[in-house]
Amino acid sequence: MVDVIEHERFDEERALYGSRDVCIVDCDFDGPADGESALKESEDVEAIRCRFNLRYPFWHNTHLRIEDCDMTDLCRAALWYCRDVEISDTTMNGIKALRECADVRLRGCDIVSPEFGWSVDGISLESCTAESEYFLMRSSDIRLRDVTFRGKYSFQYVDGGTIENSRLDTKDAFWHSRDVTVRDTVLEGEYLAWYSENLTLVNCTIKGTQPFCYCKGLKLVDCVMEDTDLCFEKSDVDATVLSTIDSVKNPYSGRIQAQGIGELIVDDPRSKCVIERRNGSPADGDAA
Repeated sequence: MVDVIEHERFDEERALYGSRDVCIVDCDFDGPADGESALKESEDVEAIRCRFNLRYPFWHNTHLRIEDCDMTDLCRAALWYCRDVEISDTTMNGIKALRECADVRLRGCDIVSPEFGWSVDGISLESCTAESEYFLMRSSDIRLRDVTFRGKYSFQYVDGGTIENSRLDTKDAFWHSRDVTVRDTVLEGEYLAWYSENLTLVNCTIKGTQPFCYCKGLKLVDCVMEDTDLCFEKSDVDATVLSTIDSVKNPYSGRIQAQGIGELIVDDPRSKCVIERRNGSPADGDAA
């Protein structure tokens, strides 16, 4: 049987520590006692229309549901070491809001949280907005759909996942990432995906200087590149680009087929990449 707690205010240390089978509705976690870890070590908890203004409310939780809640900027490190988490229509504004968790699903959330989502195994975001630094660093099995993201150093060391129908405004994204596929997405920012492995982009628009350097197993399928220069340096790449690339520099191996190449810089004898216009003719004379 589920216990229902409604219209209460909690500010003491570990106010509801070790709760089981509880539904918390329209409650406020705030007050002069300034207590931490309100629901630590709890299981089968549902929080609906609650406000969290104190630190570390959900640590070591299992089977957690959060709906239509407000986590303020003072709600630091809100969820750590949790498993089976579902968060919907919730604002998450505290630093380090999610870390070292597993099987997390977010939908319709508004996230403003530096260092969000580190070392999470299995995380999905759908119809969310997010602003962060080092977003999802070292996480695995990520799934994003209809996400608008703004920040920097995102998706570093990510291992496995898909991103669809999203807009990512971020520099230094996907560094050292592995086995990620991005579809129908706009990626805007500098120094995209350096040192990545097996990154695939399909029907994407890519903007910004010096993308895709030192990559292994990089694949671009029917992508558009805008204001991109010094691309693909020292990379193993298979790319079909529907636009002109401003400049390409010393790609290591593979094939690049583009509408045109503004400038082709090949001054490293180890560069063996085949570079072609989309009609199949070599790109050497475009403006090298």
